[in-house]
Amino acid sequence: MSRMEELVTLLNKYAHEYYVLDNPSISDGEYDKLYDELLKLEKTENRVLFNSPTRRVGGEPISAFKKHTHINRLYSLDKSLTHEELKNFTDKVEKLSSIKPEYTVEYKYDGLTISLTYENGKFVRATTRGNGVVGEDVTAQVLTIKTFPLQISFKGVVEVQGEAVIKLSNLKKYNETATEVLKNARNAVAGAIRNLDPTETEKRKPEILFYNVNYISENIIHSQTECFDFLVKNGFKVYGFLKVASSLEQIEEFIKEIEVARKEIDYLTDGVVIKVNDYSLREQLGYTDKFPRFAMAFKFEAEETTTIVENVVWQVGRTGKLTPLALVSPVELAGATVRKATLNNYGDILRKKVKIGSRVLIRRSNEVIPEILGATESGENCIDIQKPTVCPYCGTTIYEDGANIFCPNLDCKPRVVGALCHFASKDAMNIEGFSEMTAVQLYDELNVKTFSDLYKLTVEDLLTLEGFKIKKAQNIIDAITNSKNPQFASFILALGIDGIGKKTAKDLAKLYPTIEELKNATYLEFVSIKDVGEITAQDLCNYFSNENNLNEINELFLLGVKPQSLEKNNGKEQIFKGLKFVLTGTLKNYKRSEAGAIIESFGGEIMSSVSKLTNVVLAGEEAGSKLDKAKALGVKIIDENEFIDLIRLDK
Repeated sequence: MSRMEELVTLLNKYAHEYYVLDNPSISDGEYDKLYDELLKLEKTENRVLFNSPTRRVGGEPISAFKKHTHINRLYSLDKSLTHEELKNFTDKVEKLSSIKPEYTVEYKYDGLTISLTYENGKFVRATTRGNGVVGEDVTAQVLTIKTFPLQISFKGVVEVQGEAVIKLSNLKKYNETATEVLKNARNAVAGAIRNLDPTETEKRKPEILFYNVNYISENIIHSQTECFDFLVKNGFKVYGFLKVASSLEQIEEFIKEIEVARKEIDYLTDGVVIKVNDYSLREQLGYTDKFPRFAMAFKFEAEETTTIVENVVWQVGRTGKLTPLALVSPVELAGATVRKATLNNYGDILRKKVKIGSRVLIRRSNEVIPEILGATESGENCIDIQKPTVCPYCGTTIYEDGANIFCPNLDCKPRVVGALCHFASKDAMNIEGFSEMTAVQLYDELNVKTFSDLYKLTVEDLLTLEGFKIKKAQNIIDAITNSKNPQFASFILALGIDGIGKKTAKDLAKLYPTIEELKNATYLEFVSIKDVGEITAQDLCNYFSNENNLNEINELFLLGVKPQSLEKNNGKEQIFKGLKFVLTGTLKNYKRSEAGAIIESFGGEIMSSVSKLTNVVLAGEEAGSKLDKAKALGVKIIDENEFIDLIRLDK
């Protein structure tokens, strides 16, 4: 029994670190070994402790959901969409308040409301919100979720409230193999929790983000900030954003911050929740028939809508892969008129039951072309989308590889244009001013088909192109010339090897600092690298065994391209280990990409935007909003001189 108790304590600790804190202290293999030991002991002793992690496995399907009455009513929130509506809310609060109110601002998640009840420190049940008074008992389903504790330190009766969600990355992985595609994260999690089979719940990997204590038997929580602290102290997963505002202006600042930051997080969000912080003031304000007067949800503009598929065209990328693009009836979505939407491949079309003429649900996020989530209705007049047999651009017979189809013609125009644009991109050779339109002109009129062809161009060549005057032509030639000394990782990325992204290129550059070492590496060496799988390892071997590729690399070198390996840093490799950097403004001695590569060589990590997770901001001249945000968050700020001093190798 003592060993069982020890294992349960350890495993719950490690699970809390992994699922709640996102900061595991042991490997998956070590966890699995302890878990298996516990399973054997439980079978031997024929006993399972109340808080054992083995209880979180999906059990047998249930026949129906039982009804459960909440201890306190679970209210929904009134909503505002405009500044005026939000101002009306704060005006009413301040008019009815005996003291100047303080507000909290949090993310609003788009999922399914869940209430968990604990008695004497032990988890008793989980229920849906239902009508606010009576919900459905979903204990069997929720037991498969690992982001809440089975046992807490508080020994009274407490009812905590959270939002069941599914990470967008987990939804994407699920849909890759699902026979029935889940259209969005909100519907996916609702279907997971309200599924009579708990094993299906477990497959979709839902979690719960907690934000409220709906009832507590002891008067120990007096504000939303104390509520947040109670949840954290007792082991519930919360999203670490809770801001306190004393005015409408501050509330709106935090709303703007969330509206930008939410596009980078792995959860579906649709707004912000504003609450009066002080509980005694909440009692003064009270409730309407439907809503509390002390809270308001500010909703962002919808990022999902439906429209009609008018046609589907097939685009060819730099690797030759054909990707379907839907042309849809114009529709307003998230502040833009949408006319196109993406599909992943032909199998995606079939899984999502998309046809020409179908009404489909589309989602727009991160300012990219919207994605079709699935068909919502298809009539008798809808037309099946046909899989192409030849490349729509060059007429070459296509071939299939796994779920995708490819054009094998290396000279196919969109393949060449895509490869040139990738080669010239910021994270690769960083040829400033190079655009897709320029690549098309070079292909059509100057027969530029290889990377090395770029370095043979002259100003006179470019002056023959439409729209090129002497200044523009000279700028492009200067940019091509200035790109000849990239970091080796950038050069690897620029080559466009299948499966090699920015991170893997950096990992390869660290392990193989010259092209000779890289091209002579073996399959077994590649596959032993973290995050390099068998397919990518084989792609690397295939690339460097291809005589045409090796000749092209040699030609680039003969034309003056000279990748720069990172200098050995005299035992200081880890001085930035664990530190997250944001770069902003103009640096005198480095390009930002070069400074970023140096930071990473010393063990640091580069972030695109400033947040509470940022450790250091390297600020150059004319630094803007990122610098302002760093100051507001109290993030450490260094200038270029301090940076140079930190990385000096002679110290």
